[in-house]
Amino acid sequence: MNDLALRAARLTALPPSCGPVRLVAVDGHAGSGKSTFTGRLAAALGGAPVLHLDDLASHEELFAWTDRLREQVTGPLSRGEPARYAPYDWTARAFGPARTLEPAPVVLVEGVGAGRRALRPLLARLLWMDLPAEESWARGRRRDGPALRSFWDGWTAAETAHFAADPSRPWADVLVRQLPVGYEWLEGPVRERC
Repeated sequence: MNDLALRAARLTALPPSCGPVRLVAVDGHAGSGKSTFTGRLAAALGGAPVLHLDDLASHEELFAWTDRLREQVTGPLSRGEPARYAPYDWTARAFGPARTLEPAPVVLVEGVGAGRRALRPLLARLLWMDLPAEESWARGRRRDGPALRSFWDGWTAAETAHFAADPSRPWADVLVRQLPVGYEWLEGPVRERC
């Protein structure tokens, strides 16, 4: 069994945290590799559903999506019901047709702010992609190219303000570091305090 499969099995063995669901958050700075890692973890979990927080955020509400998350996703999941949410189209600047996210043994929530204070009580685990902000943002800027330079300028300021007011890393159960091949899982700050 590879390391990611072993970690996935351990996540599945956790007690449910949001109704019948083990809600696992993957947080970190924009550009830190959250989406790629979450996709690999979802596959190791046998196709676990993934909620990308970019689908709940918008140009006007980069971080003010907590009510939408509660009403459309965590509320229904906590009752064992399918979640229905309207993903935001970043090009059209509008919310699109609703998608369904079924309750499953493990549901992954991926995005900047996934470990925020309002969500932590519902989490079975909080994983933090442990790459410094400046390095993460440089990767994101390279990925998105010069056309999104002004968006990134605004984003980095908003992300800095968000984490100053509501930091996630100090509450992480696990720090995930990308290696040339695979990932290293380290005890997070919240585990170190125990």
